[in-house]
Amino acid sequence: MIFKETELNGAFVLEFELKKDERGFFARTFDRTVFKEHGLTGNILQSNLSFSRKAGTLRGMHYQVPPHEETKLIRCTRGAIYDVIIDLRPTSPTYKHWAAFELAHDNYKMLYVPKGFANGFQTLTDDVELSYHVSQFYSPESERGVRWDDPQFGIKWPQAPVRIMSEKDRNWPDYVPPR
Repeated sequence: MIFKETELNGAFVLEFELKKDERGFFARTFDRTVFKEHGLTGNILQSNLSFSRKAGTLRGMHYQVPPHEETKLIRCTRGAIYDVIIDLRPTSPTYKHWAAFELAHDNYKMLYVPKGFANGFQTLTDDVELSYHVSQFYSPESERGVRWDDPQFGIKWPQAPVRIMSEKDRNWPDYVPPR
């Protein structure tokens, strides 16, 4: 795996090192020891699968608060997405900055999202499937979100206006910094 640090402190794009031959290829997608060597959380407690039927679907911006903060490792296994992360850690040098990455089934990239980040995505194709691993079990009482179009972040979504979104995601509040 090739670890490429993003402009947001602690977030990485991981690229597979494909071992190719006439049959196709093989690639390692996770190795706890290698993650730890890069200073990353290698503890996976839950795996999730997400399917979105239509291009332009938006999911997010979600995060979990302590004691259930979670690190995520995200890969698009069918179709393509525009994945957005926001650094919500008040002590981080990239606090309140956002970045976006295209993850697609055929670019073999994963996104490592550290604790304290909000995450969401917009589908770029129909029939999108995401697989993601998290370092904590889901806790409804720790779930939070910020509005996808919160003006203090100014996220530029590729397909606007956004039409397909859950009511919960549409109604997250603007971000309020912790006190």
